[in-house]
Amino acid sequence: MSRYQVRNLDPSDYATLMKLEIEIFGGDGEDVLGPYYVRLCCDFYNDTCFIVTHDGEPAGYILGFMRDRDAYCTTLAVMPKFQGTRAVHYLLRAFCQAVAPRADSCWFTVKEDNAAARAVHATLGAREVGVRKDFYGPGEDRIVSVIERDVFARLARRYKRLGFAENADSAAAPPDSRPMLLLGGRQGEVVPARYVEAS
Repeated sequence: MSRYQVRNLDPSDYATLMKLEIEIFGGDGEDVLGPYYVRLCCDFYNDTCFIVTHDGEPAGYILGFMRDRDAYCTTLAVMPKFQGTRAVHYLLRAFCQAVAPRADSCWFTVKEDNAAARAVHATLGAREVGVRKDFYGPGEDRIVSVIERDVFARLARRYKRLGFAENADSAAAPPDSRPMLLLGGRQGEVVPARYVEAS
């Protein structure tokens, strides 16, 4: 029986993530994550960054960070042979469980022509709130999307109902309703930030 395991990143995952990044995105001519950012995720932001393995083989990863009470999901990447499997669900569950108790929102960006990613964002309850012109340089516009606090609570309850989460009560919405700050993501991002559909 095959098994998926999800865990937080640690410093020893750096080389694995760089290899996955090149295998998943480099072949399509897309820019890959810089080594400094990957190192920061492995060493300092690993409370919101996860890797999923399938029978010990790296299948994908999700990278994100918190700023105050805002979560930013910068990359969700899954190896082609594991796309369309539960790998994505396990990564999203881990990220949601990590940020839901302390986030009022989760921000990400996507290319306008990435219909698959936008559909997944909508399924997760995201709202498209604007377009950032020239976000990654001239002509590199990105749609900005957000998942609000109340949606986190619904996602947590849904994951619990489906048997993916232990405690849905930790995502209860706090009374805080202050304005949110947007930082953004990077080129090639899709769900939430980047998810490459099987070809």
